[in-house]
This record gives sequence, C-alpha cells and structure tokens, in this order.
Amino acid sequence: MDNSSEIRTGRHCVFNIHVHLVFVTRYRRDVLTSEMLDELRTIFEGVCRDFEAELVEFNGEADHVHLLVHYPPKVAVSRLVNSLKGVSSRLLRKKYARELGGKLWKGKLWSPSYFAGSCGGAPISILKQYIEAQQRPRPR
Repeated sequence: MDNSSEIRTGRHCVFNIHVHLVFVTRYRRDVLTSEMLDELRTIFEGVCRDFEAELVEFNGEADHVHLLVHYPPKVAVSRLVNSLKGVSSRLLRKKYARELGGKLWKGKLWSPSYFAGSCGGAPISILKQYIEAQQRPRPR
C-alpha cells in the first residue's frame, strides 16, 4: 500500500492528515531553477522528517512550489510552514549565493504569505451526510 494513504497511529490517536502547501518567491520573481528545485525537495524532506511528517509530493516552477505533506495532528501547520520556509531559504541562499545574489529583495527568498489547504479523504458533502445520518439516542 502507498505510504501516503495509510492511516497512521500515534500514542493516543489514529490519523490520516494531508496538507497542500504553496510557497511563492518574494514578488513572484523567477529565481528557482530545476537544480534548485531538486535541492528544495531534499531540504523539505529533511524538515518533514524532523516533524515526523512525510513529503508525499513536491514540484514547482521558477516562482513557486507545491508540497503535499502527510503530517501528525500534534504538528501545527503554521510551525511546519515556518520551518520549511526558513530552513529552505537559509540553505538555498547559502548554496546558490551567486545565482540568487541580485535577484532577491533584501535577501528574502519566500513571500511572507502562503497557501495551506486540507486535502484527502471524503468530500465535505459526504462527511456532512454521514454525520447527519448518525443514530442519535432518543430522549428519555
């Protein structure tokens, strides 16, 4: 079975949580190359491991990247994002200082904003129907 669709277990919970993340470069500047995207994948995989999460899918273009991350419920998405963006920016600027030098605004790689969308599982309409159909005990 594909790891990304497996239900994972924690000490007191069972979970299957995915988030779709999109990071854009500062001012949508075209600064990312194919080689940089390969490096970003490696960096993002390492950060995800530190959070006991899994980078399920990754790709991008010259001005933005998409990540699909399978993460445990103890992880706050905002903390994960801050770490992903901070570590990747620092390491990429260090490794590609010459290539990125004049292209970044005040040394910033990523825009401060990001997109995070929950994904996977049944559609909301099906979940609503399932919850509505629960056999509620009759009043006594």
